[in-house]
Amino acid sequence: MGYIQRHIARPLHQMLSQFKVVLVTGPRQVGKSTLLKNELAGYEYVTLDDMTELELARTSPSVFFKNHKLPLIVDEVQYAPELFRQIKFVIDKSDEKGQICLTGSQTYALMQNVSESLAGRIGILELEGFSARETGGVDFYKPFLPDSEYTGERGGKIVPYDGIWTRIFTGSMPEMQNEGMNWEFFYRSYIKSYIERDVRSLMNVKDESVFYKFMVALAARTGCLFNAADVANTIGVSLKTVQSWVSILEASGIVFFLRPYENNLLKRVVKTPKLYFYDTGLVCNLVGWDNPKVAQNGAMAGELFETFVVSEIAKSYLNAGSDTHTLFFYRDSNQKEIDLLISKGGLLYPVEIKKSAQPSVSMAKNFPAIRQLDSLQGGTILCQCERQLFLSDSVQCLPLEYV
Repeated sequence: MGYIQRHIARPLHQMLSQFKVVLVTGPRQVGKSTLLKNELAGYEYVTLDDMTELELARTSPSVFFKNHKLPLIVDEVQYAPELFRQIKFVIDKSDEKGQICLTGSQTYALMQNVSESLAGRIGILELEGFSARETGGVDFYKPFLPDSEYTGERGGKIVPYDGIWTRIFTGSMPEMQNEGMNWEFFYRSYIKSYIERDVRSLMNVKDESVFYKFMVALAARTGCLFNAADVANTIGVSLKTVQSWVSILEASGIVFFLRPYENNLLKRVVKTPKLYFYDTGLVCNLVGWDNPKVAQNGAMAGELFETFVVSEIAKSYLNAGSDTHTLFFYRDSNQKEIDLLISKGGLLYPVEIKKSAQPSVSMAKNFPAIRQLDSLQGGTILCQCERQLFLSDSVQCLPLEYV
């Protein structure tokens, strides 16, 4: 497999023209190094996975920079927090932009060093696994927003999805785009290396099997309200431990949360966030499914499908250099829920996600729960329909390919 163009390359180059340092974060093996090597061919590359380089970076940061000239890529910079103060010293010698590009897979520890040493000097991007746009070669870069301008532009650049459940099962990791890669071997090794390399360096996990059970418990709850106490009871650890562990997974880009939308006009709104995994292949492996049919026909099929769609939408924002803080969901004490609310320019766009290929206006039955909001726009049903169509004056249906 050759290099697949990453959409985040556009904001990467924009940030390099505005900041002296750019940091690309994200989980292990999502392609951070490959991205930078292909996009920044004129930069020297050094990885702190190299023990010789790591020792020098830790003990003699000034000598490290004498050995490596700018512009420079420093991979896995979280291993040497001692470098950050020297980076500040080096870049402040010049007004030149884009001198150093860093990568790191442990934002939990990274961001403290960034905020202390490089505030105002650094641009930050988050890279996740491949989006469907990237693997499909789609030349479209706007974050998902179901208004007429977006759908008009997006509709002209559609690449049909083939085998959506195979795509969901396979996952988005770059290695899994190679046809010869064994799915089970890859994810088993990925989970083991993640626990050993990242988790152990961030916290004292005395029993790896308990942390693995924790990840399985989260995978079984993807697309659901996150109840930390329930997870703690399931695996037999304290509530504080679950809260600590999930913060590590969130900071490492493995999971993310949708926050509930709150407004003074909305009463009895649930305050609990919803949990999602970025990579559905990892979910399938953790819960023990071994083929796409099992995933498609299982009891979690709806939540898994929703996880895939929401993660694709989240990636469309991250790959544009935007954050996901404008994405919410709605649920009230009457159990009325709207899968996704997108806030943009003071307007609010409700979205329902359905795995059905036969949309109906009844799928929009919960949209009226927030009709009192002046900012509310027409609703959208995202599903496996074949084309864009209107179900009523205020509800449209969009195929998944529009994400």
